[in-house]
Amino acid sequence: MPKTGPFDAHANAYEEWFSRNPYVYRSELKAVARFIPAEGEGIEIGVGSGRFAAPLGIAVGIEPSQEMRRLARSRGIIVFNAAAEKLPFPDDRFDFALMVTTICFLDDIEKSFQEARRVLRKGGPFIIGFVDRDSHLGRTYEERKEENLFYREATFYGCTEVLSLLQRSGFKPPRVIQTVFGRLEEIHQVQDFRSGHGEGGFVVIRAAKGS
Repeated sequence: MPKTGPFDAHANAYEEWFSRNPYVYRSELKAVARFIPAEGEGIEIGVGSGRFAAPLGIAVGIEPSQEMRRLARSRGIIVFNAAAEKLPFPDDRFDFALMVTTICFLDDIEKSFQEARRVLRKGGPFIIGFVDRDSHLGRTYEERKEENLFYREATFYGCTEVLSLLQRSGFKPPRVIQTVFGRLEEIHQVQDFRSGHGEGGFVVIRAAKGS
C-alpha cells in the first residue's frame, strides 16, 4: 500500500521544506532539467505537489496522496490517482518518464521500474532523481529517519543499487549526475551538477528503454 499518510496529514510541512531550502530545491531542479527532453509528452510518476512537473513543463502525473494531488492540480498538472506499481496507461504511451524523490516510498521498486518501461515508447528516457543513501546526506537521513515526518517508513537506495535495478528492468546504459554538495543549511546558492555519484546528496539518472 502506498505510504501516503504523512503526505496527506502534513501537506503544509511538505511545502514549507521548499520555502526553507530554496537553493537546494533549485539545485535539484537544475540537475533534473538537464535530462528532460525538449520535446515530447512526459509523465511524472509520484508527482507529489507538482514542484518538479510544473516548472519542467510535464502536464501529466500520477500520485496516490489526495493532498498532494490537490496541490499538483492547483499547479496545472493533470493528476491520476494511481500507484507507480500499476500505471493506468497503455503500453508505449509516453515519450519520457520522471520520478523525483519517489523510489524511497515505493512498495515494489522493481515492479515500478517495469511499469515505467512499459508505458515508455522505445528509446524513451526514464529520469530518476533521488537521495543517494551512500552520500553524506543519505546517511544523515537514514540515521534520523524517526525524527522526519516523511522518511520514517522510507527505504533509501544507493546509486549503484538503483543502476543495477534499472539494468535488470531492461533499461540501456545510463548517464548519472549529482548535486547538493554539503549540508543543506549551508547551501546559499544554486549549485552546478557534476557527472557521477558519491559526493552529491542528490543523484539524477537517465536511462533509455531498450528494445
